Amino acid sequence: MSAKTIMIQGTTSDAGKSTLATALCRVLARRGVSTAPFKPQNMALNSAVTADGGEIGRSQAVQALACGIEPHSDMNPILLKPNSNTGSQVIVQGHAIGNMDALSYHLYKPEAMKAVLDSHRRLSDQYDCIVVEGAGSPAEINLRAGDIANMGFAEAVDCPVVLVADIERGGVFAHLLGTLELLSASERQRVVGLVINRFRGDARLLDSGIEWLEQRTGKPVLAVLPYLPGLHIEAEDSLGLGKVSKTSSESRVLRVLVPAMPRISNHTDLDPLRLHPQVELILLAAGQPIPPADLIILPGSKNVAHDLAWLREQGWAPAIERHLRYGGKLLGICGGFQMLGRRVHDPLGLEGAPGSCDGLGWLELETTLAPHKQLTRVHGHLAQGNAALTGYEIHMGTTSGAALERPALTLSDGAPEGACSEDNQILASYLHGLFDHPEACHALLAWAGLSEPQSLDYPALREAHIDQLADMLERHLDLSRLAPWLPGV
Repeated sequence: MSAKTIMIQGTTSDAGKSTLATALCRVLARRGVSTAPFKPQNMALNSAVTADGGEIGRSQAVQALACGIEPHSDMNPILLKPNSNTGSQVIVQGHAIGNMDALSYHLYKPEAMKAVLDSHRRLSDQYDCIVVEGAGSPAEINLRAGDIANMGFAEAVDCPVVLVADIERGGVFAHLLGTLELLSASERQRVVGLVINRFRGDARLLDSGIEWLEQRTGKPVLAVLPYLPGLHIEAEDSLGLGKVSKTSSESRVLRVLVPAMPRISNHTDLDPLRLHPQVELILLAAGQPIPPADLIILPGSKNVAHDLAWLREQGWAPAIERHLRYGGKLLGICGGFQMLGRRVHDPLGLEGAPGSCDGLGWLELETTLAPHKQLTRVHGHLAQGNAALTGYEIHMGTTSGAALERPALTLSDGAPEGACSEDNQILASYLHGLFDHPEACHALLAWAGLSEPQSLDYPALREAHIDQLADMLERHLDLSRLAPWLPGV
């Protein structure tokens, strides 16, 4: 069996590639088409653990969910996780092979392309359709040589491309026309249609512009997709700052603060809190004042030493001390867990120059980073109320110390995990997704000070939003226009 492949590319980053690909995955799955997502190359610090024990970008894990299948490392064969302004950890088919700067990775691209085509071939042998998401824009002409993320891949596998642009950014016709003009003749020919995303208002106001665009480019506008208020699809990397959740004045509101560290990773851990009606979630960037709160969360980090230095520069150390003195709660997740200890050691220079740095010192433990990355999906129970939880580990390093004698939770195999301070004000864990399970979310919010937490079933809510997205696509895009390139439509 050889699957049909269709690729979604965007005129810019955050144009709607992930959204459109996710919607298309769910629509095809509803129609009984065996479908898998694919992204040749992804640069993101939000990642997921796959069924085969690998690591891929978060968007492909969500798209696999939309397809009704387990995520697999072949769905995102190249993942770049930036750990400095000039370099990234390179993950190939689910497993880290080391750090590279931009030039080194550019030279590595021919090998990367082999892995990309190998993964695509395996998926093509298992599924009827592959929905591919590009990265950034195909019009980045400085990156054209050796491209594996956009048209370089499309040309290699000879697949059609749908080009999407975000009208909220302004200049949508210029984005679409300019992108097409910067493509080569063969690349331009494989674009089978255009999509305008996030439109607000009466779409008839676009009619004259669409007519001009179709005449000028010779490409059909397949759909004008509306802006969907309140739609939540897990983000690839974008991080909203300031107050990012709406709260009800009629409910008891729990204020949660999160430092938006430069190398923050897996901030999708916060998504259940963004959506919870009783939570006011505030992400604070550099230079912003640190207000009082009920709970402070130190999230994951791709460079713990760098982000620790940033926290100190921004005044978070005395702010946390004051927060704890007045009875506030503190939660450290993954890199945030490591930061709460006495010392963090990086003898091999895995996240920067070799050496050690002082942690914040709130828990009696130390961490030593090591090359092997822990990649597991787990179940267990919180020490708080014995609440059920699900989660996943993505971290390098071993943590030891007396604080571990009071674990934050117990895994399904009976192993203790994380740490809890003697006064019960501080919890720390390597597990991402702590708030995903309704029981764990309820228990953690109660621990943080919310007297009567409302239940929030985040997995069910995520499913409902994917369905809402697919419903919108079926209403606004006539899939029969893509019938030559899609099975089952």
